Amino acid sequence: MTRTGFDVALESLHDDILRMGSIVEKQLQQCIEALVSKDENLAMHVIENDDLVDNLEKEIENKCIRLIAKEQPLAIDLRTIFTNTKIVTDLERMADYAVDIAKIVKRLKNQDYIKELIDIPKMALLVEIMIKKALDGFIEGNVETAYELCKMDDQVDAYYKIIFNELLEIMIKDKSTLNQATQFLFVAKNLERIGDHVTNICEWTVYLVTGELVDLND
Repeated sequence: MTRTGFDVALESLHDDILRMGSIVEKQLQQCIEALVSKDENLAMHVIENDDLVDNLEKEIENKCIRLIAKEQPLAIDLRTIFTNTKIVTDLERMADYAVDIAKIVKRLKNQDYIKELIDIPKMALLVEIMIKKALDGFIEGNVETAYELCKMDDQVDAYYKIIFNELLEIMIKDKSTLNQATQFLFVAKNLERIGDHVTNICEWTVYLVTGELVDLND
């Protein structure tokens, strides 16, 4: 494979990652929409589409393995291939959390909600924006974007605290809300975990550009 061919192969990998990221963003958007509107069919759609993400993960990893096997990549190319494999793992975990939220929709079917869902959709939208920005930042090799997104993750953590405290107060006042409130807490926790995986992508972006492993999850 010529250098040009190798660059084309790397570009194809980036396209695959953006496609996978777009599916994950859609999964997140749809699982929250299903939760808010109590749409069990949409929740099932999210669960069924998990195979798309899993298959893409395997496809991208196999491409990476073939690239390494066929070539003797330069150090920076090896870093690019390595970070691609790490990022698809993070994206796959994000999709798993979206599926977990969709399963909660099924568990809560036919129930009147104990409260209107306001902060959970806001938290989810913020995380969705972060996913797109993180992937764009990775493709562009933009370290500045990586560090900016860590500040956004602080906002995600702040939303989680607000939701946690509000639901805790509801549970204390009325024990009958315990089950449903706990399910909403799981939703918020899953969103918070997706935010953590976004910061993982940011860490891999920094590693790709600088060769340094940093911890941005503090």
